[in-house]
Amino acid sequence: MPSHFEQARINQLLSAYAPHDPPRLGLDFGDYLSLLWRLDRSAALPARSRYYRQCACALASALNFKAHPLGRLVETTEAGEIYRQLANLPYRTGSRLLDANDRRAAIAQLTTLREDILHMGTYSEHWGGGWPGSGILETEVRERVFAVLFTALQGQFSNFARLLLVIDIVLADILLGASPINEVALAELVARHDYPDPTNPRVQRDFNSDP
Repeated sequence: MPSHFEQARINQLLSAYAPHDPPRLGLDFGDYLSLLWRLDRSAALPARSRYYRQCACALASALNFKAHPLGRLVETTEAGEIYRQLANLPYRTGSRLLDANDRRAAIAQLTTLREDILHMGTYSEHWGGGWPGSGILETEVRERVFAVLFTALQGQFSNFARLLLVIDIVLADILLGASPINEVALAELVARHDYPDPTNPRVQRDFNSDP
C-alpha cells in the first residue's frame, strides 16, 4: 500500500488543479505532466485551455525549464496534441540524436501508460449523473457492477497508481536530461510566476465560463 505521503501525491496528480480544487502540496514535474494532460483534455474548452496552459507555463518557469525545448513545445502546441508531441522532443533538442528513436519510443510508451493511469483514476469524472449501473433492475447484476467500480477498482488502483511516481522521474530524465528535484509552493507560483490565483473571483469565473 502507498504511504500516506505517496497517496497524497497521487491524489494531487489525479486532481483537477481547478480553482475549486487547488493543489495542496508543492508542485513538481509530475504536476506539470498532469497539467499538460488536463490541458489536452480541455482542447474544446477555450477558457479552461487558457487556464491550464497558464498553470503549466508558470510551473515550467518556477522549475527553470521554460526556455527548454519542452517548455517551448508546450507554449506553441495546440491543446489536444501536447501529450502526443512529447515523444518527438528528442528530435527538437539538437543533441543525442544517436538514440533519438529509442528515446521517442520510450517517451511514447511512458506517456501512454501515464495517460491510462490518469484515465483510470479519474473515471468518476465521466459520470453524467448518479452511479453507473444504478438503474439496472436486476439486483445481483447491479451489485456486481458496484463491486467492480467501487470496491475492486479502488482497492487495486491505489497500488497501481504508484507507477505515476516512478514514471514521472523517468520522464523528467528523458525529456529534460535531468530530474528536477525541487518543488514549488502554490503561493510562490501565484506571487512570482503568474500562476492563476485560485482565490481570485475573476479566475474562478473565467474557468467556469465555457459552455
